[in-house]
Amino acid sequence: MSDSRNSMWGGRFAEGPSAIMREINASIPFDKALWREDIRASKAHVAMLGAQGIVSAADAATISDGLDRIAEEYERDGVPEDWDLEDIHMTVEARLTELIGPVAGRLHTARSRNDQVATDFKLWVCAANARALAGIAALQAALVERADEHAATIMPGFTHLQTAQPVTLGHHLMAYFEMLTRDASRFSAAQDRLNECPLGSAALAGTGFPLDRQATASALDFREPTRNSLDAVSDRDFALDYLMAASQCAIHLSRLAEELILWASQPFGFASLPDSLSTGSSIMPQKRNPDAAELVRGHSGRIIGAATSLMITMKGLPLAYSKDMQDDKPPVFEAAGLFDLSLAAMTGMIAETTFKAERMRAAAQAGHATATDLADWLVRAADIPFREAHHITGEAVKLADAKGCSLEELALADLQAIDPRINESVFGALSIDASVAARASYGGTAPDQVRQRVAQARERLARETGTEK
Repeated sequence: MSDSRNSMWGGRFAEGPSAIMREINASIPFDKALWREDIRASKAHVAMLGAQGIVSAADAATISDGLDRIAEEYERDGVPEDWDLEDIHMTVEARLTELIGPVAGRLHTARSRNDQVATDFKLWVCAANARALAGIAALQAALVERADEHAATIMPGFTHLQTAQPVTLGHHLMAYFEMLTRDASRFSAAQDRLNECPLGSAALAGTGFPLDRQATASALDFREPTRNSLDAVSDRDFALDYLMAASQCAIHLSRLAEELILWASQPFGFASLPDSLSTGSSIMPQKRNPDAAELVRGHSGRIIGAATSLMITMKGLPLAYSKDMQDDKPPVFEAAGLFDLSLAAMTGMIAETTFKAERMRAAAQAGHATATDLADWLVRAADIPFREAHHITGEAVKLADAKGCSLEELALADLQAIDPRINESVFGALSIDASVAARASYGGTAPDQVRQRVAQARERLARETGTEK
């Protein structure tokens, strides 16, 4: 019997079920990250209790001073981990009791750990949303600068990773600006939705004390208090909103990272990534590995996984609070760390990558990228229906392949042998420069259009970041 018990409860569970319960129940190893939010919310709560006469002004001041002392300790020394205290809320309260005595017990009047953690977590996610918006704006600014620099730099545009039509590098980079604009709108919307304060909802049903919930909401920079106490303590939509916005943005960052990885490879040769965000090979001295871009691409999967994890945790929970919800914070904390790092890495790569314009131009001239321009010319100049023009162009491409030349290099006689309606003016449409310049519709790749979009983007960023002149 003794051997069986030792086998079952050995190692760190030698104390038996009590050791298991202590470890599975404790969240202090990760929720200690909320200590600033916990102290801030506690100070707002006790100030309101004092103002409402629920605790005396003297006790409220003593508690507030004690919380300030704890904040100084934690800032200096870090948060201690006592698993018997379970979480950051009990850790703070226990230290407050050590510092000021029994009056510390008044802090928890008209409050539960349920509304306490919901408030703390909301404050933390609010800051994460703000960091995301700032990081996106920084990356967008880098994209705009490089797009302006390369508004007329010609490169191949791809579909199915096959050369399709020539585009400008500026136009390509501004595509990611637009993606990030949508990402920013998702974080802004998430920020707007979480702007309700749960504090004062207590365990699930509210409280009989005469609280001023608008006061605590205002003190914590929330727009208003939550309107339903059951929802307030069980809501984690704000965390899911953050994770979903981060996942969508991480997908965009991963796509951009993948393009940089391809462009920096020798077969493409479109770009050279900065040494500061690349590494060398341990055995092949000629290599420069795009490690930072690859890690951004990899981190996107972990961020998406974090969103999936929390969705699955929440999907089967009845109202109101369940202990499963203790697992809400690790995926958010992990995703936020990875996401902030990914944004910073991509901003550095865009700002410092060297783009090789000559190599891009040479690639754009290969693969008959102006075939669509020949078809368009046949429609405009020879009044040929597009489907017929498409067929004629296909014959011209086949002939150019056979001759080992570009469409622009075919002789007029060769083109007229395919269709006699083709005349000398066709060559004005077959160069990559002419092709790019012709794409001057709103939002097109023509350099003038790119510069207009860059100007608009700068105005938008200045407006959103408050840097308008």
